[in-house]
Amino acid sequence: MDEQNRNLILATVLSTLVLVVWYTVFSPATPPAPQPDTTSSASVTASQTAASTAASTATGQAAAPSTSAGETPQTAPVDTPRLVIDTPRLKGSIALIGGALDDLLLKDYRETIDPGSADVRLLSYGGQKEADGTLTKPYFANYGWIAKDGTDPSLLPGRDTPWTVESGAKLAPDAPVVLKWDNGKGLVFRRKIAVDANYMFTVTQSVENRTAAPVKLEPYGLVLRQGTPKTHSTYVLHEGLIRMADGKLLEVKYSKMPSLDPDPAEGGPAEVVQAQTGGWVGFTDKYWMATLIPTPGQPFTSVAKYIADSESYLASVRQPEQVIAPGQTADASLMLFAGAKEWETIKHYQNDLHITKFVDSIDWGWFFFLTKPMFWLLHNLHRLIGNMGFAIIALTFVIKTLVFPLARKSYISMAKMKELQPEIEKLKEASGDDRAKLQQGMMALYKKEKVNPASGCLPVFLQIPIFYSLYKVIYVTLELRQAPFVGWIRDLSAPDPSSILNLFGLLPWAAPDHTSALAIVSLGVLPILLGISMWFQQKLNPAPTDAAQAQVFAWMPWIFMFMLGSFASGLVLYWITNNTITFLQQYTIMTMHGKRPDIFGNIRAGFARNKPAAK
Repeated sequence: MDEQNRNLILATVLSTLVLVVWYTVFSPATPPAPQPDTTSSASVTASQTAASTAASTATGQAAAPSTSAGETPQTAPVDTPRLVIDTPRLKGSIALIGGALDDLLLKDYRETIDPGSADVRLLSYGGQKEADGTLTKPYFANYGWIAKDGTDPSLLPGRDTPWTVESGAKLAPDAPVVLKWDNGKGLVFRRKIAVDANYMFTVTQSVENRTAAPVKLEPYGLVLRQGTPKTHSTYVLHEGLIRMADGKLLEVKYSKMPSLDPDPAEGGPAEVVQAQTGGWVGFTDKYWMATLIPTPGQPFTSVAKYIADSESYLASVRQPEQVIAPGQTADASLMLFAGAKEWETIKHYQNDLHITKFVDSIDWGWFFFLTKPMFWLLHNLHRLIGNMGFAIIALTFVIKTLVFPLARKSYISMAKMKELQPEIEKLKEASGDDRAKLQQGMMALYKKEKVNPASGCLPVFLQIPIFYSLYKVIYVTLELRQAPFVGWIRDLSAPDPSSILNLFGLLPWAAPDHTSALAIVSLGVLPILLGISMWFQQKLNPAPTDAAQAQVFAWMPWIFMFMLGSFASGLVLYWITNNTITFLQQYTIMTMHGKRPDIFGNIRAGFARNKPAAK
């Protein structure tokens, strides 16, 4: 009894460890807590506080509590004059007070699958209502100049600068606009803003020096995000700062960004990275990104910092300083990618604009050498088939076919172990409670039949990176978002909306939302099919020799059925397909080795063993 209790405890601990690791690494996003509503004016006030420290932080020094004109321009109040942005894929506006790009929506993407849902908002001046009823916080891009070597900062544009439109009525592809500000003291500043048909802005700043003395200035651009955004609580995905410098990728989560103390006496220097041959820096979400890109091949300095007093995250680019002689004009260009992380679009920018490793802004993970070709295959299967669900099924078939030679050895080993199961049962009966005798008998049996119980382990371990990479691809791909499959599955990136609690729509009440407390028991059709497919697959594997362990493992398919019930439908579809193909492959190999599995016969035998004896 003590031996059985020990084995039961061991099996329970192992099962619990599996659950903990799964929920830690692969858990779907935890629903964010509702945020209290704030007014637009409050958001703008907080934005102004962020801007008060942004320029000083952009220089890599501690922020000073200054409000001079030399500060970084910031988002303006809601009623400021604005210049409209209207492209085939974007809409929004630019504030003419401060000059920030702080109002941007993506026309091709909606918040929900409802046709009347609002467009996805990327950049905001704060106070706009989101789909869940909360209000946005400031998230914007802006540009400016830093005074160097005695140049008076008050001569430079700041957060209250009133820009005028010198040319252009609306920003659109092939229709750039030019903003102008004359400081009245001999310096004239201009910003030429252009945008393409996708998501790339190009901002060219210029300074005309009409004074009698040279001025020394350093151009910069920044992306500032106030408040910690809602992120997906999973280690599979990175959200936060993303930076490329001289071919080296750096990812920092929001919680790990270095903090700049609001007290100038306590605040340290910002995190500064020098790049000589190009790169980019910005913030990435699961599907969207705002990234500053200097001219490829030119040196720049990137700065990243968390500004504590305004609870803001800053990513900025400083370009080489320039000396503008009297009567001369100097300019500097900086690109801004603000849009959806579409593989084809980003690859186009990487290839045609020569942006260093821009495709790596998509989170490929540690096994990028596997995830990149897998995504390429899924992308092209989707283009060929026209349905992402069937593309996932086709991709799973392709992957299983490629790894079959590797998996075959494992299946053959399991088949031989299954053949020896009756002999092992006889040894268990003959050995009774003598565990040492049982182990000796099993080793002798394996030696006689030339079976190595561990021979199938190596192929299984080698397949783990492949299947993890496939999981990663399905989880992070933008093409899965709001992609329909068949029938009731209208969004493969969301959990199965059907529920056993209303008999899959037959009863006259709605299924519980996946964020509710009933979500764990509100199983849909796909999670149930997953549990069944795992159970069938398990029946082909040799059962553990210990009865307690066998009982725990028998429950695993149903435990995973509940675990995966709230996962994205596309992921569950992949697991169902994978389990089904594995079952068919293993069943075929076992049959070829003269051991046709009698799955339902085993079930009947199990019921017979558990049937109470007649009195």
